[in-house]
Amino acid sequence: MFLWGTATAGYQIEGAVKDDGRGASVWDTFAHEPGRIRDGHTGDVACDHYHRWPEDVALMADLGVNAYRFSIAWPRVLPQGTGRVEPRGLDFYDRLVDGLLAAGVAPVPTLFHWDLPQALQDMGGWMNRDISYYFADYAAIVAERLADRVPMWITLNEPFVHMAFGYGMGIHAPGQTLLFDALPVAHHQLLGHGLAVQALRAAGARQVLITNNCTPVWPASEEAADLAAADAYDTLHNRLFNDPILLGEYPDLKAIGAMDVVRDGDLAVISAPLDGLGINYYNPTRIGAPTDDGLPFTDHGITGYPTTAFGWPVVPDGLRELLTGLRARYGTALPPVYVTENGCSQDDVPGPDGTIDDQGRIAFLDGHIRAVEQAAAEGVDVRGYFVWSLLDNFEWAEGYHQRFGLVHVDFATQRRTPKASYTWLRDLLATKR
Repeated sequence: MFLWGTATAGYQIEGAVKDDGRGASVWDTFAHEPGRIRDGHTGDVACDHYHRWPEDVALMADLGVNAYRFSIAWPRVLPQGTGRVEPRGLDFYDRLVDGLLAAGVAPVPTLFHWDLPQALQDMGGWMNRDISYYFADYAAIVAERLADRVPMWITLNEPFVHMAFGYGMGIHAPGQTLLFDALPVAHHQLLGHGLAVQALRAAGARQVLITNNCTPVWPASEEAADLAAADAYDTLHNRLFNDPILLGEYPDLKAIGAMDVVRDGDLAVISAPLDGLGINYYNPTRIGAPTDDGLPFTDHGITGYPTTAFGWPVVPDGLRELLTGLRARYGTALPPVYVTENGCSQDDVPGPDGTIDDQGRIAFLDGHIRAVEQAAAEGVDVRGYFVWSLLDNFEWAEGYHQRFGLVHVDFATQRRTPKASYTWLRDLLATKR
C-alpha cells in the first residue's frame, strides 16, 4: 500500500514544554537565548498539539491520509535523557497512536527530530559517543510501549541538517560553530541510528527507516574547480549520511575533513539492513568553487524558478532527479524509498471571508507529486509521500514567520482553518484511493 501522509515534529507543534514532567530540550534552551530566534519566538506553546491532538487527528482523517509522520520528544519520555522514565510522556504517545489507528491513519513516529534533552547536551551532545548508546536505550523504551501498534519507525530526522546547522554553523540548537570539526556529530548520530535499529527490532518493530535530507547538487559551471566543489558538497550533504548506511563505508572525505572517531565494528552497526530510506526534499543546490571563507565550496543560488516565501527555488523535477540519482548511485543497495517531507512556505493571509487561497502551494504539491510518479515510472521503488506539514508551526530559527501548513493556525487563538491546498489534496487522495 502506498503511504499518502503528512508530517510534523514534536517541538514544532506540541507546546506544553513543562507539562507532565517533560524535561528541557536543547531547543527550549536555544529559543530562550536572546537573538537566536526571529522576534524572540519560542516553541513553548506552538500549536498546543499536546492538548489539541484529537482535533488534529480529525483533520487528518478528513484529509484522507493513511499515514502520519510525527516525532516523539525524547525529553518527554526521559526528562534527563537517560535514567528515570516519565510514564506520562509515554501515555501521551500511547493515546496519540491509538487515536490515529482508530481514525484509519498509520502512525509513523520519528525518534529524534533535533530535540535532544538538555541534560545530554550538557554532557557534550552528539559530540559525545555515549549519546549514541543513550539514544538506543530510549528507542528500546519507546518501542516496548508502542511497537505492537506502530507499523513503521524512523530513527533520525535529517542528521546532516542537525550537524550542519546545530553544531557547524550555530543557526539551530545547540548553537555551536565548529564548522568541519563537527564531523563527529555525523558519526555519532549514525552510530545511534544503527544501535537504535537493533533495539527497535529486538522490541518487535516491523519496519525501520532513517530520514535523510538530500539535494541534487548542480555545479555552477563545467570548470574543473566548480565540478570539484560540487563533488565536495555532494559528499558532505548526501553521501556522508547515505554511504555508511547503504554501503557500509564512508565516502572520501579529504575535501572536507577527517572522520577520526570511527571504531572497529561501527560501520557494521550503522549499515544494518533497513526496510526503507526516508528522503526529505525541498530544492536542488548550485555549488561553485570556494571563495575566501574557508569552505571548500560556495553556494551560488539558483535563479530562473519561482521561489517560496523562504526564498527557496521551486524545482519539482529536482525530486525526480534526486530519486533516480539515488537509484543510479546505489543500485540494489537502495531499499524502498519514502518521501518523508516535501512542502513549501507561503505568506498565507486569510481573506475577508477567513479562507486561505494558497494556489502556490497547490501548484508546488501538484508538480512534486507528478515528479514522484515519474520517478516511479523510471524504476524507482517509491512507496510513500508525506506533505510537510499538516499545520503551520514553529519553523525553527524563523519562529512563526514561515507557514508550511495545509491547515492555517492562528497562534493567538489556536484556531485551525484548512487552506485551499488541504481541500485540493483531499480531493486528489479521494481519486488515488
